[in-house]
Amino acid sequence: MPEVETQQPAFRPFVSPDQKPPEFTARALIIGCAFGIIFGAVTVYVGLRAGLTVAASIPISVLSISILRVLGRASILENNIVQTTGNAGQSIASGVIFTLPALVFLGFELEYSRIFMLALIGGWLGVLFMIPLRRQLIVKEHGALPYPEGTACADVLIAGEKGGSLASRVFLGLGLGGVYTFLANKNLLAVWPGSPGYSLDLGQQHVLKGGAINADATSEYLGVGYIIGSRVAGVIFAGGVFSWLVVMPLIYFFGKALPGPIYPGQVPIAQMGPSDLWAAYIKPMGAGAVAAAGLITLLKTLPTIWAALAEGVKSMRGGAGAVKAKPVRTENDLSMTVVLIGSLLIVACMFVFLQFKPVPGAFVGWAANLAASLLVVVFGFLFVTVSSRIVGLVGSSASPVSGMTIATLMATAAVFLVQGWTAPAFGALAITIGGVVCIAASNSGDTSQDLKTGYIIGATPRYQQIALMIGVVVSTLIIGVTLNLMNTGLQEFHPLPKVWDLNAPHAGVAIQADKQHLPDQIRVVDETTKAASTHNKSEYIILNAIGSTELQDGKYLYSPASHQIEVAWIQGIGSPSAPAPQARLMATVINGILSRKLPWGIVLLGVCLVIAVELLGIRSLTFAVGFYLPIGTTLPIFCGGVVRWLVDRAAHRAGETDADSEISSGSLFASGLIAAGGIAGLIGVALKALEATYYQNRDLLNVPHTFLDNNWVSVLGFAALAYSLYHFARKPVDK
Repeated sequence: MPEVETQQPAFRPFVSPDQKPPEFTARALIIGCAFGIIFGAVTVYVGLRAGLTVAASIPISVLSISILRVLGRASILENNIVQTTGNAGQSIASGVIFTLPALVFLGFELEYSRIFMLALIGGWLGVLFMIPLRRQLIVKEHGALPYPEGTACADVLIAGEKGGSLASRVFLGLGLGGVYTFLANKNLLAVWPGSPGYSLDLGQQHVLKGGAINADATSEYLGVGYIIGSRVAGVIFAGGVFSWLVVMPLIYFFGKALPGPIYPGQVPIAQMGPSDLWAAYIKPMGAGAVAAAGLITLLKTLPTIWAALAEGVKSMRGGAGAVKAKPVRTENDLSMTVVLIGSLLIVACMFVFLQFKPVPGAFVGWAANLAASLLVVVFGFLFVTVSSRIVGLVGSSASPVSGMTIATLMATAAVFLVQGWTAPAFGALAITIGGVVCIAASNSGDTSQDLKTGYIIGATPRYQQIALMIGVVVSTLIIGVTLNLMNTGLQEFHPLPKVWDLNAPHAGVAIQADKQHLPDQIRVVDETTKAASTHNKSEYIILNAIGSTELQDGKYLYSPASHQIEVAWIQGIGSPSAPAPQARLMATVINGILSRKLPWGIVLLGVCLVIAVELLGIRSLTFAVGFYLPIGTTLPIFCGGVVRWLVDRAAHRAGETDADSEISSGSLFASGLIAAGGIAGLIGVALKALEATYYQNRDLLNVPHTFLDNNWVSVLGFAALAYSLYHFARKPVDK
């Protein structure tokens, strides 16, 4: 007889199976889709800048409670559909930003259609493969797998059903964070500097020269630091301190007397500033560190991977039999037929996409495209199973998605290398395959959390799974737009005079014929003197450097009139404003394997550093990400962690128990700060893109400089925002 699955007798959901309150309603889907678009865009913005993402389900839940309460006749199951639909945007965006921006680093454009299709395929894979796993992971192992974010979200929804003012803290954070960002953001009013900093050069011996202390003092970084906590924020900042105040000064100290450049640097070390040292030496060292840390994390979870696969296969067998009986409402999943047909359709979509819209220069034939499509599904099932079980134990933030993606990319690149497919276009093809797997793994983790929330409150799984599919479709509409917007809005053009013989062979440097994404009017700004000049794009030829020993990776504008490279075209993605560390890592790994020109000496230094950190008992992946990121990112995140530590300490003295909860007053206010910084920041980026496209780079918000244009004003403004976070975190909220 087939095994009949029943709910564990000890567990009773908040809404019993025989109750049928409003759930899958039109207004819940519409509100959820709106949140999916907003938080998908915010996640892209914050993730590219900070290299970190935070769960959106809790802020979406509290905002949904407030909105539906105003609309009337609100149901807890309706609120759950809102957060389920909306959270899909955040999870898809997380997977996208960790991989697909690598296309920029490999010299390709971010085609909207490519981003949309890959995000859609990966997102649906993550949802489909969680359908047969739900009974095993969510129901049968309810006591063993806590799914911390999903449980916390259920607490929020139950508290909202009972009444309270949870949403007020999110709205306060949105309001204060929005005002602060409009005043400080350099793309908006810029009343005071948004990034105060100081390049170190102390005394006659030039102590610590080559290092710098600066802070991108934004509300979203402060909120991220508070939510991840003092421990994680401290480890991230430790990585930044080590790279910017130890390694970079050491590089300058030992290299300043060398007459020529040291690869991958392009100029003598004595002529490099802190940002140049970071770009040339810390990036590849950090790539080695992050790759090693990701693989170590993956190796640690191998027993879990094996157990998850075994349970996943067993669950699928049981799931097929279980749907034959009529399930109660809270056990009503989409059928295995949907999973199987959906998987076949995804293979077909992936094959058609690779066959008829290949990466330019990387057409490999129908057999290879079919194999790649099947590989995506196989790797997708493997890592969906692994990701879901791991996030059930330790939460979404600790899931080794980057390690799984690196493993996929390394396997794919190794196959390409054996086949002799080593052109940059094949690197983009590898990113296409790895990106889908990463998006599927990322989305499956958050899907698991959503299904856990639904299980606790008594939702209908079938409706949640349909809502997730809809949320994936809607959120992918905005993610590609946001990526391109940031790449355009944050791009800069700097003078870089360099004599160049266009007719001579230059390994790793190619002429780019397509000028579509180059503005008609190019505003070139000298970083030192701030002097600006405007040029027409017809004056230049675009050069694209990947793995060159003469130029750093990137794009350059060559003038046939002067026979020189005159301008460095700094893409928005990859710049200090949006370093995209995980995507840079993926590009470094792929390009290094295919070109066999990886600066292994520097990369292995990062690997050895991670081994040392791991032996100290520290979470090496967190340290490695902090090592890679600019200190301007890690310092304000650390400040948020310090505020969290002060709040926890004060709460401990007062005998309070919920200050460190996922639904504390401080975490809700911090969520508002993150959303405010992301939304206002995107408005600023959109404004800059508008200026570059239609107004010949004219400053539309021409705010005159005043006495407030001072670094100390920036520090005081950020300190005031941090105090507001502490103040409202200490004020209890009625839950």
